Amino acid sequence: MEVKIGVQNAARELSLDTSSSPDDVLSELNQAIADSSVFSMTDDKGTTVAVPADKIAYVLFTGDTGRAVGFGHS
Repeated sequence: MEVKIGVQNAARELSLDTSSSPDDVLSELNQAIADSSVFSMTDDKGTTVAVPADKIAYVLFTGDTGRAVGFGHS
């Protein structure tokens, strides 16, 4: 699943591929907001992003659609 994180006053969003469920991600985010701490996430390739929880504008979850390989795939 792809997770896109919008950050206040930032032109681009952060995008990560993770095997975590949306409920797990939202639970961690809610805990970070309650603690006034940093929300961090590590993707499937080992890349970690960290954002102050109070600066997160939105979190968007997208399904894994896979990638078309070869010619003639739409």
